[in-house]
Amino acid sequence: MPGLLRGVARTAVISGTATAVSNRVSRRQAGRWAEQDRQRGMVYEQEAAPVAPAPPSPAPPPPVAADDMTAKIEQLKQLGDLKAQGVLTEEEFQAQKRRILA
Repeated sequence: MPGLLRGVARTAVISGTATAVSNRVSRRQAGRWAEQDRQRGMVYEQEAAPVAPAPPSPAPPPPVAADDMTAKIEQLKQLGDLKAQGVLTEEEFQAQKRRILA
């Protein structure tokens, strides 16, 4: 009977050690996969991030024409288009509008 108990005890120790090693390997691999996913996510975010548009060039000065109001209206339309496209913020739009109408 002592031989049988020794065999069972040895099997239990080996099984416990194998389980502990297996769990550690699983945790380590999960950590590596999580790190890879995080890095891939960062690369994807960098690729997907929109490139900041170039700052809008100031509106050209109105040409000396007989109808100055037509030129101002045209500039305001261009500003409205830039704001609608998201190139200008509300504050930038208002500042440019005040400059044109001044």
